[in-house]
Amino acid sequence: MMAFGLIALIAGAASALMFASIISGAMISLVLFYLAPLPLMVAAIGWGPLCASLGGIAAAIGLGALFGLPYCIAFAVTVALPAWWLGHLALLGRPVGSLAPDAASAKSPPEPGIEWYPVGRLLLWIAGFATLTTMAALLTLGSDAETITGTLRRGLMRLLRTTDPQTSGEASQLVDALVRMVPAGATIIAMMTLTLNLWLSAKVTATSGRLRRPWPDLMAAELPPMTLVALCIALAFCFTGGLLAIVAQIATAALMMAYALTGFAVLHTLTLALKSRTFWLGSTYAVVVVFGWPVIAMVILGLADAVFGFRERFLRSRQPPPLPTP
Repeated sequence: MMAFGLIALIAGAASALMFASIISGAMISLVLFYLAPLPLMVAAIGWGPLCASLGGIAAAIGLGALFGLPYCIAFAVTVALPAWWLGHLALLGRPVGSLAPDAASAKSPPEPGIEWYPVGRLLLWIAGFATLTTMAALLTLGSDAETITGTLRRGLMRLLRTTDPQTSGEASQLVDALVRMVPAGATIIAMMTLTLNLWLSAKVTATSGRLRRPWPDLMAAELPPMTLVALCIALAFCFTGGLLAIVAQIATAALMMAYALTGFAVLHTLTLALKSRTFWLGSTYAVVVVFGWPVIAMVILGLADAVFGFRERFLRSRQPPPLPTP
């Protein structure tokens, strides 16, 4: 029990230090800030959600005592809560059916198979947390749309004047465009960093031998069917205006990134028959990382697979034909 508590405290302290490193203003601190959920996620997947919850509570209290209540709340909402819940869901499973006993152990009862929590639903939870954390960050700037956009605009203008004191009208138009893009951009970053943290934590626990579930088939990841309905509703609310429109834009960006990730899964599946598969996949990832905007193609591919079932058709075509009956 002491070792369990010590692991929880170490994970919480590591996450808290990485989260608080942003105060230093160094470039490396930005990387540490985005990787802050990683130690708690490793504790959740390797030692259970209780370990992550204890470490998260201790870290939040410590940050609150040192830096004040806002840091405590921010850490709890953006780091501790997603790490605990995603770690819990990653280990969630239920018995389904049973495996038939072999001849050597016919007297022993068959062991039930386990259906683990689907990867697609994990992506949906990550999208929800990305929406929650981005909206919580924006609400610290104001309680209505005009205040939020005004605060963002003043901050960007101040940043622009520090780099170029002689700003022009074109710069003002650029700032206005950036203000409209900030909520979606912040959501995309939150979505990608949470996904990366969950993947890294699972890899770490799998390498250490503490992963208590088999590694999932990431190429089979798909979002629940109702996700497409939720995306259409969020898109419709984007044109309403006010705070509701900002929330809808954030939710739309998160769901589109979820479909982009499933689009990569579709790409991995559809390229199984290619001899130069590694080259094409590597080139695709490189283009997306360098330019960014080609991720739209992955969003379209993920949406098309959700509607037309490309992966299912492709895998069905690769199966050998049934043997003729005598």
